[in-house]
Amino acid sequence: MLAIEFKKIKRSWIVPLIFIAPILVVSSGIASLSRYFTPEYTSAWPAMFIQSALVYAYYLLPLSMIVVCVMISARETQNNGILKMLALPVDRAKLSLAKFVVILTFLFLEILVFFVIFLVAGKIAMTSNNISEDIPLLYLVACCVKLFLTMIPAVALMWAITVIFEKPILSVGLNIFLVLPGILVANTGAWIWYPYCYSGYLISCSLRDFTTETDNARFQLLPFLPCALVMFALALTLSVYRFGKKEMV
Repeated sequence: MLAIEFKKIKRSWIVPLIFIAPILVVSSGIASLSRYFTPEYTSAWPAMFIQSALVYAYYLLPLSMIVVCVMISARETQNNGILKMLALPVDRAKLSLAKFVVILTFLFLEILVFFVIFLVAGKIAMTSNNISEDIPLLYLVACCVKLFLTMIPAVALMWAITVIFEKPILSVGLNIFLVLPGILVANTGAWIWYPYCYSGYLISCSLRDFTTETDNARFQLLPFLPCALVMFALALTLSVYRFGKKEMV
């Protein structure tokens, strides 16, 4: 079933799409920060990463994943493809989960693209400013892995909304409406119940730790982890339950 799902999107515009946000945010972020670099500058790599990832985590990554969810859903609704699929002896739940795995794959690929582009752009910025500093690969990989993991609950909710609201304009509009206040919610105690701000809050904590040179604002797993698991489970269960239900009636 997974193989079939990947074949469906093989020639779609999703693959080129996942390059747009990383290129925009990395190029603009590093370009704006590198003007302040001097040969004596220290901790340039963490500074460049946080500068690039802040807007990316709060807005560009969620917005690009909204488009991915809608595009994957649209391939089933076009030409009554969902009816043809459900006419086969396949389980609706497994079909919905297979599509969600495809979405997570694109999430992973986009963050991987972000990582690669960041390394290339960062190396160019370091060389042009005559800064000699080793690449902190472990730090960068760990940050990207955390970015991926904290984004999963939001993607599950995006997919659930896309399944519930069949018209793309409704699902896109509602998801964007939920993404926009993410940075505001992240500054309140309600952030743990708002998956759309998880990734941004993670980078915000890294920014506070970097600027104050302390660990007081470090991202805490508790109470984040239980809340994130609950939100993820509810969103995924809802998407599995609602997927294709209307067509089966």
